[in-house]
Amino acid sequence: MPLNELPPQQLALSEEIRAFDVARADEVEAKHQLLIEYLHLKGLDALLLQSPEMFRWLTAGASNQRLDGRTFAALFITREARVVLCSQVDSPQLFDRDLNGFGFLLKERPWTDDPESLRQDCLRTRRVGSDIWYPGAVNVGGELVDFRLKLTAREQQLAREVGAQLTHAVEATGRTVSRGESELEIMGQLSHRLLKHGIRPVQLQILADGRTQRYRSWTAGPDAVNEHCTLVAVGGRAGIHVGVARTISFGAPNASLQDPFDIATLLQATGIHFSTVGWRFEETWQRVERIYEKFGVPDEWRLAEQGEFLGCGPCEQRFTPRCNREIPSDSLLCWHPSVRSGLVMDTCLIHAAGPEVVTPAMNWPTVSVRVKTKEITLPAILIREQS
Repeated sequence: MPLNELPPQQLALSEEIRAFDVARADEVEAKHQLLIEYLHLKGLDALLLQSPEMFRWLTAGASNQRLDGRTFAALFITREARVVLCSQVDSPQLFDRDLNGFGFLLKERPWTDDPESLRQDCLRTRRVGSDIWYPGAVNVGGELVDFRLKLTAREQQLAREVGAQLTHAVEATGRTVSRGESELEIMGQLSHRLLKHGIRPVQLQILADGRTQRYRSWTAGPDAVNEHCTLVAVGGRAGIHVGVARTISFGAPNASLQDPFDIATLLQATGIHFSTVGWRFEETWQRVERIYEKFGVPDEWRLAEQGEFLGCGPCEQRFTPRCNREIPSDSLLCWHPSVRSGLVMDTCLIHAAGPEVVTPAMNWPTVSVRVKTKEITLPAILIREQS
């Protein structure tokens, strides 16, 4: 086989380098200023940011995470500079596609070098805070969550866009699946719809014929859907995550599905209504817990997680009865209570004027739930033809 000598490597083509995004650049600068104030407050010289959540937050949507979950870059933040730490393999893509013109400096090493050596070099003679546990640094990860919970205007708009596309994908899959298809086949269809819109699935569940009653965290299996099915999806794009679920029934749902679903929907409506800016979550939870007690399932909430703050991570903080975190304005909440066979999930932005559901039913039946004096419209069960 004849071989030819290759010509010199060409520079990146103009179409490979993304256009400068003024809104993202301004957001990056504003967030850096917040971290500078934090450094002064804590008496730190710098921050080492390695988690995917903080990387997405400070870069306004870039990612340092491979598909298998490994991270390939970190950020080193001082009062004077923001520096990307990575290997020479990853720097071209980061700076051509994600960070072009955003004021980041670069410290890179050959891929053959231990990446820890670069990070350890940055820590020498400095008092450094880290967003995860790291030797030689002060772990301040819990405090940095506060920065991520309050979304910027750009992040809020992105949550609406991702919510609409995620909802469309779940509902389209629910409207078109056939009776007898396996959970895995349905998961494949849903994954395809998400990925073609650039949404990276981080949680998919296909729960057939009451699977939820025993296995709340089930993903999917080879079993066929015969009577009813709940589709759950949590996905992210450009750093923002949203969650949604929809339930279908082939023929009219029986009481073992409809009754638990109705209670779960009331729980969800109660959680959304009382997710009030300035309240501590434990105050909101007391209202939700009363609904569990009122309908004779006082311990059902112990069988599954109830919800979480979303944002640059798919779970910024879980909701627990003892969570005393104050609900900030412009935060993103996902409520997903479940009762036996009934599971619901929707995501909402919390504003001072009230909640805004970013995953409303689009081409799907709805039910109106009255909480106090407010009517909240939520998805109902879609009844499909039995055949």
